Amino acid sequence: MPLLFVGIDPATEKDKSPTVWVDQEKKELVIQGWKPGPELKAECAAFELPGHAKGIPDDEAVVRIPARMVHMIREACDVIERADVR
Repeated sequence: MPLLFVGIDPATEKDKSPTVWVDQEKKELVIQGWKPGPELKAECAAFELPGHAKGIPDDEAVVRIPARMVHMIREACDVIERADVR
């Protein structure tokens, strides 16, 4: 998988590292973040959206990333959009 590193949260400790990458082949954002606490996970799982089952599928996850990383996510989105020029 050809991952392109976009950024890592500069304010985290050595053993914690919310990170943003772009999978250039699949044109997807890849995000590493903190696991949610049980309350947040339950709140997310409780949402009912039209056409979707309630809960979090086994092959999906909820992650938390700090707002200070928004610019990294924007940059990753720009990379994907530039790669998708037809």
